[in-house]
Amino acid sequence: MPMPVPALTPDRVVRVTQLARTIADEVGRAFIGNPMITEALLVALMARGHVLIEGYPGVAKTTLVKAFSATLGCHFRRIQFTPDLLPSDITGTYILDMRTNTFVLREGPVFTNVLLGDEINRAPAKTQSALLEAMQEHQVTIEGETRTLAEPFIVLATQNPIEQEGTYPLPEAQVDRFLIKLKMGYPAPADEKRMLGTYDRSPPPVRTVVGPSDVLDMQALAQEVFVAEELLDYVLGLVAFTRSHPKVYLGASPRAGLALVHAAKGLALLRGRDYVLPDDVRHLAPLVLGHRIMLTPEAELEGAAGTAIITEAIDKVGYKMPKGGVR
Repeated sequence: MPMPVPALTPDRVVRVTQLARTIADEVGRAFIGNPMITEALLVALMARGHVLIEGYPGVAKTTLVKAFSATLGCHFRRIQFTPDLLPSDITGTYILDMRTNTFVLREGPVFTNVLLGDEINRAPAKTQSALLEAMQEHQVTIEGETRTLAEPFIVLATQNPIEQEGTYPLPEAQVDRFLIKLKMGYPAPADEKRMLGTYDRSPPPVRTVVGPSDVLDMQALAQEVFVAEELLDYVLGLVAFTRSHPKVYLGASPRAGLALVHAAKGLALLRGRDYVLPDDVRHLAPLVLGHRIMLTPEAELEGAAGTAIITEAIDKVGYKMPKGGVR
């Protein structure tokens, strides 16, 4: 029997905003960097999506994910991807129980709420694909038996963009399963100075702010955020722009447009609104659509990026106001 959907009252909107601010503050105790990164993780959580974090070694990708998961009060597990990792190392496998002479399932790390996939591009495609069903359907199939994963479930994966030896680029189908792709560069000079002065001793522990039931309630509330028909047309315009761009070989899919709408709902709720604004869509479009388009070989040789195409789309595709104006 489906759970009743909570009403999106002003009090609940304020509570979600306060919880999000507290989570961001707690994450900031361990992770010194751009707070917009934490906001992007919260957006993915609200939208029931997953995040791919790409950055150089030593920019605190793993520290960020661990701190974020600690604030959620959810079960957390980590997978260190390596070239010899097997799909069963992720999903689990059946083993013989000598006491009962029966096969029992030894659950893999995917049976959790928050899964950190560290250096996900170090495993071959067969192992990477073990996450596909889990990420999209929130279930896994092991030797013909389908097992449902716990809710909430979010995958936060990291990868190194510069090291090519011993790595396997993620298949396009799997990249498309990530709601948001973040690129973490070096911290700002002020943040890096603060980091040097802070980490000469152990940072204070991150406090748990919410629990699994709170996360599920916030996700349900995010689904109730209002999206005007004009905004749906705006999203369709951005998606259509990518499909006709001369530098794009394969444009954004319908799933990409749907992901952008879901993400915009989450951002609106986090910012204290029960309705989506065009600025929500504009803010998230590069993070949600940039990794979901394939450029032509010529564009890649020129050094073009998917996010640049989305930025161009935002500049050229206008939002039509309900009364016929353009903003």
